[in-house]
Amino acid sequence: MEYITQHDGGFFSCCSVRLHFLIEFFNKYKELPYSYITKKYFLCNKENEDDDLTFHYFKHYNEIEKTITYERDIDFKEWYQYKVYNTIDMEGLLPFIEKYYTPSDTILNIQKEMEKKYDLDYDNICVLFFRGNDKATEIKLPPNDVYIDAAKDILTINPNIKFLIQSDETNFINEMKEEFPNNIIFYDEIRHMYKKCSTVNNLVNKQQNYVYSLYYYAITLIMSKCKYVICNAGNCSLWIAFYRKNANNIIQFCACENI
Repeated sequence: MEYITQHDGGFFSCCSVRLHFLIEFFNKYKELPYSYITKKYFLCNKENEDDDLTFHYFKHYNEIEKTITYERDIDFKEWYQYKVYNTIDMEGLLPFIEKYYTPSDTILNIQKEMEKKYDLDYDNICVLFFRGNDKATEIKLPPNDVYIDAAKDILTINPNIKFLIQSDETNFINEMKEEFPNNIIFYDEIRHMYKKCSTVNNLVNKQQNYVYSLYYYAITLIMSKCKYVICNAGNCSLWIAFYRKNANNIIQFCACENI
């Protein structure tokens, strides 16, 4: 059966909604769709509305030698971005992540370039990730001091740890880099702005949304490989956990246990 869905949102919002509808189909029909058409996703990254960017980001699912047969319903909803990630059904979801969300060669090449450029040693990096700005309209955002306290705890375990500081809020980046000078910041590959009730997609170099989306996806893969991750709840953090394949060493703030 051919299956068509659509969603207008940020990159990882689109990823979560695409997965939400896929799982909904699988639970209902006890099989995968023959063709899963998601042309009307990633709209803010398109120059031409009729373009299909799906396979700019991901390898085609038909190229992935992964068979998924129905054994039980899989538990996932788009709003699980707000859950505590170690309560999510990773075992059930990871086969779908592998088949439908394996990064394209374009993304993997960007990741490799950044690993070389920044000389990344994953076993010695702690991510400080904060998705701010308009996220405050969806969920309570943690104050910066809880990040600082958690990072200092990790410093006591590993005094030589580097902090990968990643955010869409300039305020957060500036405070964290002052607090933790042994840091990595992807200045050339990210966008950020002082706190606003909007997104960088709308307000910062909007004409470059597509290019920045490629880099941000690669950065998320990088964050997923780091020793520790300190983050707030949201789709971006959820996909760090998905690509990590677990929630181990993830310190997550302002998540909801009872969704």
